[in-house]
Amino acid sequence: MAVEPFDTVDLIRTKRSGEPLGTAEIDWLVDAYTRGYVEDPQMAAMAMAIFLNGMERREIKDLTLAMIASGERMSFGSLGKTTVDKHSTGGVGDKITLPLAPLVASFGVAVPQLSGRGLGHTGGTLDKLESIPGWQASITNDRMLSILSDVGAVICAAGSGLAPADKKLYALRDITGTVECIPLIASSIMSKKIAEGTGALVLDVKFGSGAFMPSYEASRELAQTMVDLGNDAGVATSALLTDMEVPLGGTIGNALEVRESAEVLAGGGPSDVVDLTIALATEMLTLAGLPDADPAAALADGRAMDTWRRMISAQGGDPDAPLPAAREQHVVRAPSSGVLATQEALPFGIAAWRLGAGRARAQDPVQAGAGIELHVKPGDTVAEGQPLWTLHTDEAARFERALESLEGAWSIGGSAEERGPIVRDRISG
Repeated sequence: MAVEPFDTVDLIRTKRSGEPLGTAEIDWLVDAYTRGYVEDPQMAAMAMAIFLNGMERREIKDLTLAMIASGERMSFGSLGKTTVDKHSTGGVGDKITLPLAPLVASFGVAVPQLSGRGLGHTGGTLDKLESIPGWQASITNDRMLSILSDVGAVICAAGSGLAPADKKLYALRDITGTVECIPLIASSIMSKKIAEGTGALVLDVKFGSGAFMPSYEASRELAQTMVDLGNDAGVATSALLTDMEVPLGGTIGNALEVRESAEVLAGGGPSDVVDLTIALATEMLTLAGLPDADPAAALADGRAMDTWRRMISAQGGDPDAPLPAAREQHVVRAPSSGVLATQEALPFGIAAWRLGAGRARAQDPVQAGAGIELHVKPGDTVAEGQPLWTLHTDEAARFERALESLEGAWSIGGSAEERGPIVRDRISG
């Protein structure tokens, strides 16, 4: 039996004392954890030490590369196309991947979008697309390459072979109170994205009530850390800092968000969704070497919609099939006339989750038709009795708890606070 080069307890003590870990120590730690030599209680102690004391830039890079090395790396070199991906840190009503991937692909760029499922109040891209009859999230790597070559865009589940160390550590962080840790978040996201093999990456880093990192300052630090990691690894990476104080668009929930995405691809849709889709598409196309591309024109002339239809069909979906609708609806009406002054994103995300649009555990099912339609947004004038939002679910018993989560989450007044543009900043290096 081979002698291990390091002692786990020594490494925990080093980090607990606020000292940096060496490259060889981090490489060994991740490998030993992946193969089971370092046990969950020890890695939990290490995660907490990192949470409390942070990591230097070199340590975060070493951790990311070690997690990449724990599994396979994909390559799109055989495509003969530039590849560019987008990652969002998640929010309420964030359906941007759906119109964005086909929009960018309509310019001849390949968009390999490996996505996940929702957990808690943030929706999962795969859950949304699975509300389309026939659509399949899981495809082979060969099929992915074939669709990328033919259509240009794929949104699918990531294989288990990408960064398995991250999958193991992510589950541990979830139950040990170490999720909101910038070195661990950044290495988790970027290990998967770099292993995925994309040539360029645009990050949509949210801040605000419905964001993973509510404060602007923490979101900016996370964005900068991830941009540095990507560029250090040879992936052209930039980030947009975007507002998630209020829900994005007019829908929250799986089939509801697919419908809204189709409206955007048809040249309509809510202005905030359109603005963010175009901003991210412009950024992606710039990194892909097409700085003069006009994504707004591709939405207007139907090119993006054509690519969407082909992308959905390629994974077994029927783009013309009616989307699932919930059996029960409840309309919330304005108690008085005035202006919708506030609308916090997080409580609306929680309400949609309680209606059945999200899951509390990874193995839980979701309701395709559940969610919330937002008929007004902050700044809109409302009349007493006017519908504000409609709640959708298959089980009427869910309305009570969903409505409880909305108490105090919105208000009607004389005016609404002026909101800035949805994209607040750009980080490229």
